[in-house]
Amino acid sequence: MRERIEKSLEKIRPALQADGGNIELIDVTEDGIVKVRLTGACHGCPMSQMTLKMGVERVLKQDVPGIKEVVAE
Repeated sequence: MRERIEKSLEKIRPALQADGGNIELIDVTEDGIVKVRLTGACHGCPMSQMTLKMGVERVLKQDVPGIKEVVAE
């Protein structure tokens, strides 16, 4: 599952990098919780939670069955 998540994150990264940010996969729990770290300009950005839920989480759930939630570390 981790490999599929990384592959899916590669689709998201260009958009984040265009705004000076990035995303790093930290962990995947057995119950489908994906832990990520937003870095660069994304770290601390007021819109980061919206990016995480409406962007990253939506794409990962679509690409990788079994994901329940994406949380920032």
